[in-house]
Amino acid sequence: MYSDEIQLEDTAEPGVIRQIWSRFVRHKLAVAGLIVTLLLVLVALLAPLIAPFDPAMVTGSFSAAPSGEHWLGTDQVGRDVLSRLIYATQVSLLVGFVTVALYVTFGTLVGMASAYFGGWVDMVIMRVTDMFMAFPFLMVILVVISVLGSNMTTIILVLALFSWPGVARLVRGSVLAIKQLDYVKAGIALGYSTPRILFVHVFPNAIGPIIVNATFGIASAIMSEAGLSFLGMGVQPPTASWGNMLTDAQSLTVLTDQPWLWVPPGAMILITVLAINFVGDGLRDAWDARQ
Repeated sequence: MYSDEIQLEDTAEPGVIRQIWSRFVRHKLAVAGLIVTLLLVLVALLAPLIAPFDPAMVTGSFSAAPSGEHWLGTDQVGRDVLSRLIYATQVSLLVGFVTVALYVTFGTLVGMASAYFGGWVDMVIMRVTDMFMAFPFLMVILVVISVLGSNMTTIILVLALFSWPGVARLVRGSVLAIKQLDYVKAGIALGYSTPRILFVHVFPNAIGPIIVNATFGIASAIMSEAGLSFLGMGVQPPTASWGNMLTDAQSLTVLTDQPWLWVPPGAMILITVLAINFVGDGLRDAWDARQ
């Protein structure tokens, strides 16, 4: 005979969270990545306070080498590279986090509905998912952005639109296994509502892979935005982004004689992506150890 409440262990339980955290902190690279990521978030939030110049202001020194006044020099228009680098952090992190928040939320809902209801619902959702996964990702994004215009909102929405199928498939696989467990069947027998079963009892036990996938997705979104901006299809000047700062590096003269124009944004992309991927590795190991 079942009790009125089904008790289950989930990843929201404080003791379980402490165990996952203790495993995570033993991953030194993951801890270092987390610290770097938090520092980048802090830089993005405090950009107006710590940037020495307005990122769009022309200082009068064109392509100036690093100096006491301009620590990372100026670009060909005369704008301070350090200030633009700091403000570009806002763009990259905003695109990364908002894009992932959108497609992970949508993909999770779609995946849970597909697995839980099964039958024709599952078949229709999975065929739509297959259709989205069959599109040539980069080509479709370039076409859509060229039609709708290249701005930050468009980039976020387009990246999210073509990124949710992977999350949906991941969540579907997890929920298919979880819904066969006794506590889910007991909840159905007791007449619990579908939203309660899905969001209170099923979702907490499937959240681990979702968080890990989201972490790697942030790094992927940052790389995609930088690539689009480098191609001139992303964030447009005078708004600073690491990608459009690298556009100047297409000139051989800049590559050889003005490294301060391309080394800092390239290094920031590398550091940010590595830091976030290290965090993802740590989270993946922490959850795998629990299982």
